[in-house]
Amino acid sequence: MSGLATGVPGLDTVLGGGLEPGATVIISGSPGTGKTILAQQICFANATEARRAIYYTTLSEPHSKLERHLEPFAFFSADALGPKVEYIHLGDLIRKDGGRLDATLSEVVRKALADGPALVVIDSTRALRDFANERDLRVALYDLTSRLAHSLTALLLVGEYTSEEMASDVEFSLADGIIHLAYEPREPIDRRWLRVVKMRGRRHLEGKHSFRIGEEGVGIFPRIETHDPGSAAAVGWRISSGVPGLDPLMGGGIGAGEATVVLGPSGVGKTIFSLGFVAEGLARGERCLYATFQDTADQLLTMAQTFGWNLAEARDDGQLVVHHVPIGELDLDILAASIRDELAEGTIRRVVIDSLAEMVFAAREGERFPAYARSLIGLIRNSAASVVITSETMTLGPTPEPVGGVTFLFHNVILLRYIELNSATGRALSIVKMRNSGHNKHVHQIEIGEHGIAIGETLTDVSGVLGWSTLRAPNTTF
Repeated sequence: MSGLATGVPGLDTVLGGGLEPGATVIISGSPGTGKTILAQQICFANATEARRAIYYTTLSEPHSKLERHLEPFAFFSADALGPKVEYIHLGDLIRKDGGRLDATLSEVVRKALADGPALVVIDSTRALRDFANERDLRVALYDLTSRLAHSLTALLLVGEYTSEEMASDVEFSLADGIIHLAYEPREPIDRRWLRVVKMRGRRHLEGKHSFRIGEEGVGIFPRIETHDPGSAAAVGWRISSGVPGLDPLMGGGIGAGEATVVLGPSGVGKTIFSLGFVAEGLARGERCLYATFQDTADQLLTMAQTFGWNLAEARDDGQLVVHHVPIGELDLDILAASIRDELAEGTIRRVVIDSLAEMVFAAREGERFPAYARSLIGLIRNSAASVVITSETMTLGPTPEPVGGVTFLFHNVILLRYIELNSATGRALSIVKMRNSGHNKHVHQIEIGEHGIAIGETLTDVSGVLGWSTLRAPNTTF
C-alpha cells in the first residue's frame, strides 16, 4: 500500500515515501523545535470530511489558544475544524474514566476504528506518564499501537523527550518510526534540523536535514549527501571561458560539464571572471544560474554593466537566475535545495557559486564539507551544466590550500594573484590544473579593462607562486 503523503515539503523524500497507514510514528524534540506545528500541518494536509484527523491534546492549553497560534500559517483552515480536523482534550477523557489510562486509550481505539480517520495524533504522549506507572503505560500503549496497526489510520505520538528517554522509554520500542527535531543555537543564525532515527519498512534518508518554519509552515531541505546525483552527463565539447585570450591557454576552453575553481585574494577579479563566464553563456543563448552570498543581484548587475554586459535584461527574460543568499541566512541544505530546483527543468547550462569561503563558514561542520561539496558538484554536473566556483586565498605571500580543502574535486584550477611590476601592483593568472587536458603552464599578466579581464603578456621572471622557487641558469629548460 502506498504511503500517506505528509503534505510537508521535503518530508516525504526524507521518510522514503510518507507515512505508512497503520504505523505508529513518534515526533520528538525539545520545546520550541516545531513538533506541534509539524503534526498539525500533516493533519490539515490529509484530513477530509470522509477521513478526518483526530488531534488529542493532553496539555491544559485551551484549544482556542492553540487555534490562534495556527492562524498565521497558510495550511490552517478554520472551516476545517470539526468537519475535517477534530480537537479532543484527552485530559477530560482521563478524568471521566477516573484516571484509568487504559480505559481512555481504549476509547481512542474505539473511536478510531469506528470513524476510520486518516490520522490520530496524541500531543503530548509524554504527559501520559502523569496518569500511569511504567507497567500500566506499557500495557495501554501496546494495546493502542497494536490495534491501530490493523487499521488504515496512522498514529502520531508527539512529545518532549531526552536522548536517554528515547533510548529506554516504552513508546520508542513500540514505534514504527521516530522523527527527532532539534533547535541548534549558533551565530549568526540559529538552525533547526530533523533526523529520522527509525522508519520500519522504508529506506529513509539518514543524517541531519535542515528545516525552517515560515508562513507556509514547516519546510524540510533534505541533506544533499543522501541523494544519489547519478552519473555526470556525457559531454565532449569545450565552452568559452568568456575571458579574451584564456581559451587558447586551456586547449580551446573549459570542458563542458566540468567544475572549475577560481582562486584568488579579495579584489583580484574573481567575481568579474565569473560575470564574464555567465555573460559569454548568455551571448550563446545558454541559460545561467548565479548564486551569490555577498553582492546582491542589483549590485552584480550594476558591476556587469560597467563592463558592457547587460545581464539585467537576461534576468528579466528568465535566461539568467540570480540567487542571492545573505551570509547571515546561508544554510548549506537550503542552498542545495534551491540549486536543485533551478536545475530541475534541465535548461541551465552554466552555474556560478560565489564563493566557497562563505559556504565553509556556513557549514560549521568541517568534516562534512568535502562530502557536501562533492555532492553539490555532482548534482550540477549531472544536469549537464558547467560550474565555476570562486574561493578566497591570502592577499600576500604564498597561496595555501583554499578553505574547505576541496581542490581535488575540481577538473580545473585557475589562480589569480597580485604581483609587483616595477614597484606597481599588477595582477596575474596561471592555470594550475586541468584534468586530462593539456594547458599552458606559464604565468600571464592580466588586465581588468572596460570589457572585463583580458590576458596579457607572459611573465618570465615571476616565481614563488607555490611557496617556493628554484634558481636556474638563463635559457635552461625543464
